[in-house]
Amino acid sequence: MSTFLSGVSVFLSTVALICGGYAAYEVVTLRQTLNNTVNTNTGANTATTPISSEKSIPPEPNASPEKTTPTPTTTPALQPGQFVQTAFGNKAKVELLSAKRIKDPETANRDVVNVQMRIRRQATDGVGDGDTIAIANTTARNPDTSETYKGISANRSTGNVSLSQLRPNASADAYVWIRVPDGVNTLDIFVPDTGAFKNVPISN
Repeated sequence: MSTFLSGVSVFLSTVALICGGYAAYEVVTLRQTLNNTVNTNTGANTATTPISSEKSIPPEPNASPEKTTPTPTTTPALQPGQFVQTAFGNKAKVELLSAKRIKDPETANRDVVNVQMRIRRQATDGVGDGDTIAIANTTARNPDTSETYKGISANRSTGNVSLSQLRPNASADAYVWIRVPDGVNTLDIFVPDTGAFKNVPISN
């Protein structure tokens, strides 16, 4: 009897062992199937949705407009006979030849106007030693602001021009440097004992 029970017990143990092994096999197989399915889906998503490694570049701001350098104003030179006045009555005529802005050699500033003129004796008689034009005392005025300007110094001008030392119809050229701020482009010029020259343009 005990032998029969022992055989039955061994048989049941064997069956239980076989069933447990089969169950374990099924579990492992199911787990592998699930893993393969997840990997396949993940791979598909990765393939269909690539991740871009490039960073988006913001649009460049509009380029600022180029700065333009202002063109200096160019004033034409004086024309022959454009500015003529009499001096000492009708004893002489004074003609402006040019009024040109130049650079002061001492300061390098462009605040000097070089006024050149021609003085021609007209009278054949009645000219005395006192008929002398003091070129160094020439002045100028800003017609817009009425500001007045004087000559720099006597050594920056011809000095004096005496009509008595000129023969009738002879002429002498003279000049004077006047301190005029940069930016003033027109002057009223006053030569001593001579009519006024109005609105004289300054050339650069």
